[in-house]
Amino acid sequence: MRKLLLFYFLLHGLVAFSQVEDAWVFFKNKPQASTYLSNPTSMLTQRSIDRRTRQQIALDEKDVPIDATYYNQVKNASGITVLAKSKWLNAVHVRGTQSDINALKSTFSSVNQIEFANKSLNAKSSTRSVPAKEKISYQNKFASIKADFNYGVATDQVTMIKADFLHKQGFTGDGMYMAVIDAGFPNVNTLEAFKRLRDNNKILGGYDFVNRSTNFYSGHYHGTHVLSDIAGYIENEFVGTAPDASFYLFITEDSANESPLEESLWVEAAERADSLGVDVVNTSLSYSTFDNTNYNYTYADMDGKTAFITRGAEIGVSRGMIFVNSAGNSGNSTWKYISAPADAPSVFTVGAVNASRTIASFSSYGPTSDGRVKPDVLAHGQNVYVVNYQNGSTITTNGTSFSSPVLAGAVASFWQAFPSLTNTEVMQKIRESADRYNNPTDQYGYGIPNFEKTYATLSNENITFTDAIKVYPNPVENWLMIDSEENNLKVSIVTTLGRIIYNEKMQAKRMDVSELAKGMYILQLEKGGQLQRTKFIKK
Repeated sequence: MRKLLLFYFLLHGLVAFSQVEDAWVFFKNKPQASTYLSNPTSMLTQRSIDRRTRQQIALDEKDVPIDATYYNQVKNASGITVLAKSKWLNAVHVRGTQSDINALKSTFSSVNQIEFANKSLNAKSSTRSVPAKEKISYQNKFASIKADFNYGVATDQVTMIKADFLHKQGFTGDGMYMAVIDAGFPNVNTLEAFKRLRDNNKILGGYDFVNRSTNFYSGHYHGTHVLSDIAGYIENEFVGTAPDASFYLFITEDSANESPLEESLWVEAAERADSLGVDVVNTSLSYSTFDNTNYNYTYADMDGKTAFITRGAEIGVSRGMIFVNSAGNSGNSTWKYISAPADAPSVFTVGAVNASRTIASFSSYGPTSDGRVKPDVLAHGQNVYVVNYQNGSTITTNGTSFSSPVLAGAVASFWQAFPSLTNTEVMQKIRESADRYNNPTDQYGYGIPNFEKTYATLSNENITFTDAIKVYPNPVENWLMIDSEENNLKVSIVTTLGRIIYNEKMQAKRMDVSELAKGMYILQLEKGGQLQRTKFIKK
């Protein structure tokens, strides 16, 4: 009997050891780093580099691609399939047996460490049991939570956060690059609601990372609905919060499955967005439980530094982008908390309220497991309007999946108005405008932001130079006079849509504006990082 039991346990162990697992393989270094860093355009577009320059963010080794030799070593290893890669984390996502994956570290000196998605397989990790009640079916994971410039039906969701005020000032997202990372974008290339984008060449490109395909007008309709809350436009019926922004559309979510690979694909997409010069990324996705419950995260893992996707998001913010992320729809469930990457310290996490500004019961809770306030802010997400992907009509739906893009579009329009702000400054100014900023709660976070309030605050923050600067005449026809004793001033002329059309050090006390088209402009004066803005009219 003892021999039979011993045979059983040996056989059971062999089966477990030969089971296919997901893991991340991290490399030690990037031998070609100096070559890439001396030639930045070999890894980033000029627009991406310019975004860093504006925010005084230096390039570093995280921007450098994974070493090709290291990548190929793992790719060609016996029993290993490479499914994704991340330059930011210097890692590849692999699938194979535990033994084949572990062999990589002993075989290749380039491998620094291995992290299994099944945390119990990692060194210094104890086996974790996941309660059965946390298991969720993901076969229809994007289903609505059923309840069943004239903004039309979108009026409440736009005006609640005063995004309409930004639009009235001319800030509609024009010139801003946004990425939507989601599950699919069917019919965005045909629906009338996105004709404004198509006619103005505002869809810059995209990619299906799940199927490794250039056809991104495919997949699950969730992404189409999300995009509509940012950029949808049906005259007198529906307007998104950034209808004139430019977009990259990335598919990273496999709607039929839930696996850690989706985290890695998301990081790949975020890296692509960074390299293309994207300013604002919306993600209406979150991760805590998987089809294989051995891969599940616990609430303790929602600490802003554990989940692979969270670590990637933090690096993305350090590159100068803003990541707007849905808080999650688990407020009514046993798992009521926010999920990754919404737990990241620098991700702008959005919960949901209804039209009466009351919290939606499904909106996931903070704080993070290490005690930080989340969500950051709230927007309309219960009975919120989207454009139906099938016929282009407007319908209501529910979820933080939609409060997030409502807010993300407003963020882009706001940043257009104040392009000299850094990403962290933009997020903080928006938090400070929220109605619960001085008394945040677990589910409300800092509350509902007010973009009119923060716009007014910033517009009135004129800098005190040693003397008062006067600009005249106003309106002006030919020569704009700048009356100042200050030296070394940087002078910019910015359109009301946020496009910088002049940006030089002041050479004289007057500027020839005779060739400017008629209209309103913003004269921006800068010295030592301090700004003064004045509107003037060209007649």
